[in-house]
This record gives sequence, structure tokens and C-alpha cells, in this order.
Amino acid sequence: MYDFGAFAHAATWVSLLTLTFMEIVLGIDNIIFISIVVNRLPKEMQARGRTIGLLLALMFRIGLLLSISWIVSLRNPLFHLPDFPWLDQPFGVTGRDLILLAGGLFLMYKSTTEIHTKLQGEEEDEASGGPKATMMSVILQIIVIDIVFSFDSILTAVGLVDNVLVMIAAVICAMGIMLSFSGVVANFVNNNPTIKMLALSFLIMIGFMLVMEAAHKEVEKGYLYFAMAFSLVVELLNLRLRKKSKPVHLRDSKFD
Repeated sequence: MYDFGAFAHAATWVSLLTLTFMEIVLGIDNIIFISIVVNRLPKEMQARGRTIGLLLALMFRIGLLLSISWIVSLRNPLFHLPDFPWLDQPFGVTGRDLILLAGGLFLMYKSTTEIHTKLQGEEEDEASGGPKATMMSVILQIIVIDIVFSFDSILTAVGLVDNVLVMIAAVICAMGIMLSFSGVVANFVNNNPTIKMLALSFLIMIGFMLVMEAAHKEVEKGYLYFAMAFSLVVELLNLRLRKKSKPVHLRDSKFD
């Protein structure tokens, strides 16, 4: 599993590039969540919050990769649910199921409350003098979601590659790329309210997918990512159209 000589083969580099791309794709939702949560911090602290969040994600992923045997053991049932009529077979609840369930519910709750806040209006929150987010509270939220997304990322890596060093290299490369573009993504999301609302809707979908996976109902991620990409393209076209369109000028009525 720790074969340095594997890097002398072209197939290893192909696997590294493939896994790096997969890690970036799987990490996009993590960047979106971090960007939205960090946006509650003062502007001068947001860049540091994003950096800390992504570095924590990197640490979690590497730590989990170094304990793959424990990760694999999480697929073993901890206990079984009773034979309910709607269950086709005995349902074994694993540690992975509990982590995905908690993470999915947290993601749905956090995204829903963010949408509720946006619909009420940020100005209203500032005028009410409500408590502002602290760096510690933001980091704690990032840690919770980093753990969930790290499990998803590591399980994908284990299915693609059997060399831990290749997995670690892919995770480091992917995190380096995401760290470089995290500021651009965060600014784009936060400066476009409709994109931000779309991103929060995506996070609700991802949270629901995690809950379904915890219930042993596999959701084809390709369909989910296609729907997200299609919605994003449509919204980008709308943004472009709104920038090009001229404001409507109402003519004075001749009866006035």
C-alpha cells in the first residue's frame, strides 16, 4: 500500500490525475459550504477562514487515508434494526451510516437556515444587532462537514486506487488547486445572490443524498451532478443576459 516504486510506472500517474480530478469534483460542494459559512465572518477574516477550513479538510483526508483499515471497518454493522414490514431484509446500521446521516441532516439544516436568513434580508439581521459568527463557531461547523465529505472522498479513492501514497498525493494536489481558486469561487458566489441561493439548494440536495445513502438507498451521483451543472449553466446564461439587457424606460401617458 506504500509502494514508492509505483511512481515509476505511467499507469500510476494516470491514476493520480484521475483521482485528483475526482477529488476536485467531490470537493466543490465543500468549497461552496465553506464559502457560505465563512461569509458570516468580518471581511478581513474570511480569507483566513477559508484557508483554515481547506487545510483542516486536507488534514482529515490524510489522517483517514492513514487509517484505511478503520475506514473499511465502518462498513461493518454495529447493530440491526427490527424486521419492519417495509424492510426487504434486516437492516444493519454501520458507523458510516451514522456519520452520513448526521452530516446529511446537518447540511440540510444549515442550508435551510441560510436560505431563511437570505429571504429575511441580511440588512435586517445587522439592524437587529444579532450575534455575529466567531472564527471558532465557523471552524467547528467546517470540521463537522469536513468529516462527512472526507469519508465520501476517501471511500471513492479506495475504490479507484490501492496505493495510499497515490491517494495522499492526489488529495494534496486537489487541495492545492482548490485553495488557489477558493477565493474566486467564494467571491463569485457571495457577489451573486441568485448563484448563492442555487448553491444552497445544491447543498440541500447533497444533504438529502447523504441521508439516502445512510438508509442504504444508493443515489446515482452522475444524475445529481448533471442536474447541478445544468442549473448552473442556465443561471450563468441568465446572469449574462441581465448584464446585456437595457433597463426598461416607461413612457409618460398621453392622458396625464
